[in-house]
Amino acid sequence: MFRTLIATVATVATASGAFAGGHSELLSKSWDEIVAQAKEEGQVSWFVWYFQPRYREIAKAFTEEYGIEVVIPEGTHEGNIEKFLAERNRDAGDIDVLAMGTDRIDLFDPTEMALGPLTDVLPEAPNMRTELGGHDGLGYAFGYWGNQTGIAYDPNKIADADLPQTIEDFEAFFAANPGAFGFNYENGGSGPSFFQNVTRNIINAEMDDWLSGEVTEDRMASLKPAWDWFLDHTDGYVITASNTDSLQRISGGEFTMVAAWEDHLYGLQVKGEIDDRIKYYIPEFGMNGGGNYNIVPANAPNPAAALVFLNWVSSAETQTAFNQVFGAAPMHPNADDSKALVPNEMRQYSTIWPGNPFNTEIRQAFVENVVLER
Repeated sequence: MFRTLIATVATVATASGAFAGGHSELLSKSWDEIVAQAKEEGQVSWFVWYFQPRYREIAKAFTEEYGIEVVIPEGTHEGNIEKFLAERNRDAGDIDVLAMGTDRIDLFDPTEMALGPLTDVLPEAPNMRTELGGHDGLGYAFGYWGNQTGIAYDPNKIADADLPQTIEDFEAFFAANPGAFGFNYENGGSGPSFFQNVTRNIINAEMDDWLSGEVTEDRMASLKPAWDWFLDHTDGYVITASNTDSLQRISGGEFTMVAAWEDHLYGLQVKGEIDDRIKYYIPEFGMNGGGNYNIVPANAPNPAAALVFLNWVSSAETQTAFNQVFGAAPMHPNADDSKALVPNEMRQYSTIWPGNPFNTEIRQAFVENVVLER
């Protein structure tokens, strides 16, 4: 799916004038004028691909404050982005605010296809993050969600002092505890974060080089020692079906440790779907963190309402709510992050996802060289 999306975007990127103009006149209005217009528009559609039912509950606070209805359709990540791209030549699309992983900002030109720059328009802009996860939203995209991959573990089976921190530690753990570690390679990125960072450490890649999105035959061939490592230790781990599958199985007692998302684990524990005993850490060899952006398409049908919602969702109050409800890392410096599963000092081990298309090619190479060869 993602390869198809990249091919689609390559065509979009060469199309000149897409979304040109848009609602740029709105950006010259005062914030009070924008809010007044937003209330007249009366509705804003937020295309976000996860936790839609709970987002609808949280968005009721926005409706109470501004009298603007928030519509959150069902949809997938790639499906929403494909819709955004397909509507690029329409005078008005269906999307007011589009959520996306930060890496997706590299698939199109936000200066042509999004409303902005908004740094001098949104009251919260000085506190909003436009650089996130190694990507730059250029004042068109703003972070509303911080996330982190790491390792969920069962403290009944492993003590904090014994948690693997290095490649050598994981080798020892696999040897002593065959089949006690689980990770996925599809249906969520925590497993890919694990095998990507194992790969980075095994081949001793410099971080600046690792983050490049360049794909060459020699670069892909250089990953072979990592694939050999996974094949040599195949009895030490189990490939799971998804992030959720991994967490359900560790909660049920099958695993000692699994790759997981911090916010995903927290959210499932709040709902009572994963046992509260399960704890979480970021290994010292590093695992990927980042977050998600919001943009306002330049042909948003309710542009003023979109700006007001974008400002609200990134505010300290809403970001505190996201931490309390979902365990997400706040994107506002004045938000309360006391519900996070890891202490701030552990976040020094957070790394950044490699650029695309290299990011995607690593995942495919893992499937071809490890999953299909085990």
